[in-house]
Amino acid sequence: MGVQVISRDGKPEYAVLPWEQYQALLAAAGQPAAQPSVAAVQAPVPASEALPPLSRLAELREAKGLARDKLARTVGISPSYLAMIEAGEREPDAAIRRSLAWELGVPGWGEAS
Repeated sequence: MGVQVISRDGKPEYAVLPWEQYQALLAAAGQPAAQPSVAAVQAPVPASEALPPLSRLAELREAKGLARDKLARTVGISPSYLAMIEAGEREPDAAIRRSLAWELGVPGWGEAS
């Protein structure tokens, strides 16, 4: 079974699995087959509500009272890599940006800013 486990604070929170496997689990549990739903499309953020640049990452982290080590480990990267991102020496990939956005409560960092 190809399951992806998503954790928060070191504890499993969600399990993501292929649709066919999900349907098989429903059938095995005696549940009716699920119908796929259409995900809502989020409207683009207007330029007037521009996202904070990654250069403000350290400031945002400190405002949340998060230590660099804790945020890095929660996001799944090393504290030294987070320090390089904060210093502008590295550009994180989309997955890391989404994790940072989630942990810092900043919407939209999944896309390049």
